[in-house]
Amino acid sequence: MKSAKPVPPEVVQQVADYFSLLGEPMRLRLLHLLSDGEKCVQELVEATQTSQANVSKHLKIMWQAGILSRRSCGTSAYYRVEDDTIFELCNVVYDRLATRIQKQANSFQILNSNHQ
Repeated sequence: MKSAKPVPPEVVQQVADYFSLLGEPMRLRLLHLLSDGEKCVQELVEATQTSQANVSKHLKIMWQAGILSRRSCGTSAYYRVEDDTIFELCNVVYDRLATRIQKQANSFQILNSNHQ
């Protein structure tokens, strides 16, 4: 069997940091809201019903990671997804979770039918 090449610790850390970005529910909500195009911070605040400070904090983190791009227009800041592969990654996880949940539901149906 062929052995995998070692991965440099710096690369492993960068991958872990990227995944940790997606470990925050508010960031996933913001990404979902931005999936259909650019939005200003105020639109995102209204859609999430949270504070501007909270939304801005999460947008800044994703912007610094290169996931989002930002432009200013007057006093408003507009964000959009810079890296669409983030949606592919999320969809893989969503599909995996849906499959796992369906298998669990099927197991419970089998258990339920055995007790009737």
